[in-house]
Amino acid sequence: MKSPSDDVAGDPGHHPLLGLLSHAVLMMTAVIVLYPVLWVVRMALSPTQSFASGLSPIPSEVTLQNFRDVIGHHDVAGTWVFGHQLWNSLVIALATAVTGVALATSAAYAFSRFRFPGARLGMSALLVTQMFPATMMMIPLYILLDKLGLLDSQFGLVIVYATTSIPFSTWMLKGYFDTIPIDLEEAARMDGASTSRIFFSIILPLARPAIAITALFSFMTAWNEFILAAKLMNTETSYTLPVVLQGYVGAKSTSWGHFAAGAILVSLPVMALFFALQKHLVGGLTAGSVKG
Repeated sequence: MKSPSDDVAGDPGHHPLLGLLSHAVLMMTAVIVLYPVLWVVRMALSPTQSFASGLSPIPSEVTLQNFRDVIGHHDVAGTWVFGHQLWNSLVIALATAVTGVALATSAAYAFSRFRFPGARLGMSALLVTQMFPATMMMIPLYILLDKLGLLDSQFGLVIVYATTSIPFSTWMLKGYFDTIPIDLEEAARMDGASTSRIFFSIILPLARPAIAITALFSFMTAWNEFILAAKLMNTETSYTLPVVLQGYVGAKSTSWGHFAAGAILVSLPVMALFFALQKHLVGGLTAGSVKG
C-alpha cells in the first residue's frame, strides 16, 4: 500500500530539478525587471551628469550631491522651489483622487442599481471619452480655464484631472458594485433603511478594495501627468514634479544625474501608497471581473 509521500515523490510536478529550474527562471526575471531601476539608482548616485557607461549597475563612486541639488533648488529670489513643487504635486494628486472617486462612486452606484432612460448611453459615452488623449483637449481646456481665471492655479488643474479620471473610475466601480448581492440592500430596506444609508453604511464599506485601488490609479494619473501641467501652469513655483523632471532634459544636453535623482524622489510617494494599500490591491484589481 502506497503512502501519500510516495505519490508526492513520484509526481513529476514535485521533482527537485523542476523546482530549481522554476526558481532560476524567477530570479532571472527579477534581475531583468530590476536592472533598469538599478541603472537609474547608479546614475543618481554618480558624481557626473553624463549617461552611465558599462554594464554594471553599481556606481564606481557614490555621492548624494544630485539629490542635494534637486531638493535644495532655489530660484533667484531665494524661494525653495522644490518644496513648492512637491506641495503642488501632493495637493493636486490628493484632491484629484478624492474629488474623482467621490463623484465616481455615486455615479457608479446609480448606473449599477437604478434603471433610467439613457443609462446605457451614458456608460457608453463615458467609455468613448477614454478613446481621446488629453492633448486633444488642451486648447479647449486652456481657453475655458483662461475665461474662468483658473490658469496657473491648483484648483484649475484639479478640475481638469478629476474630470478626466471620472469615466475610468465610474466604469471600474460600477463593475464592482454589480458583484455586491442586491439581497443585502433589500434586507436593509425591509428594516427601514433609506437609500443614502444603504449606500454609506453597506455599499461603501463592502466596496473598500475597489475604492482604494481606484483612488490609487487616480492619484497616480495626476501625480505622473506633465503635459497639461506644463501648459496650464506658468511659473516655476506652480509646476508639479513631473514638469521639473522634464526640465532636466534639454535640447543639447541632459543632466542625467539630476534627472535620475528626481525620478527616484518622484516615485517614492507612489511606492509608499502601494505598500499602504497592498492588502486592497488583489481585491481591487479583480473588481468587476465576475459581472460586467
